[in-house]
Amino acid sequence: MEENRMPLIGDKAPAFKAVTTQGEINFPEDYKGKWVILFSHPADFTPVCTTEFMTFGSMMEEFKAINTELVGLSVDSIYSHIAWLRKIQELTWKDKAHIEVKFPLIEDIKMEVASKYGMIQPSQSTTQAVRAVFIIDPNGVIRTILYYPISTGRNFSEIKRIVLALQKADKDACATPADWQPGDDVIVPTAGSCGVAKERVESNDPSQYCLDWFMCFRKEKK
Repeated sequence: MEENRMPLIGDKAPAFKAVTTQGEINFPEDYKGKWVILFSHPADFTPVCTTEFMTFGSMMEEFKAINTELVGLSVDSIYSHIAWLRKIQELTWKDKAHIEVKFPLIEDIKMEVASKYGMIQPSQSTTQAVRAVFIIDPNGVIRTILYYPISTGRNFSEIKRIVLALQKADKDACATPADWQPGDDVIVPTAGSCGVAKERVESNDPSQYCLDWFMCFRKEKK
């Protein structure tokens, strides 16, 4: 297995071509102009992974609505992937039933893609990928990296919230505070000079308020 430097936030997403359950993909070239959630799972036909795919499959249209595509990966074969996704359609869990997974699931038997993205972590397993999540922007730049242990299922509402927060920050040149949700107030960039800091603190602008010179918020329209 080729040794690769683990990509970091701000890096260009490592490129690859792969066979998937939705045909061949050229990544990230095929996804220009879209946000992408590239995520790995340890193995097909495992219970935690099955709940995750049922959840992602049920949320696919929600992600499409925010210009975001899903791409999954494990080191299993394409035939194992197909058999597992067919079985998922027969299952019911919570409010999820007969979920058809329509996003691509990468075959990575040689662990080439997993190696490029640091998804194989020997202290966890040398034969399975950890639960990695890479959120990649429309320019093919990695914006968020999440790693979960093999035993712990992901929080998909949080993954969607991160995409929305990144999109908001890019669109409005702001930052989002702890537990931010769409519609909440946002943080404006920290003042870069004494003059700007004084101006903000003393401002009567009804659309903004400051807790202190370095911590100012912009009100969002409800």
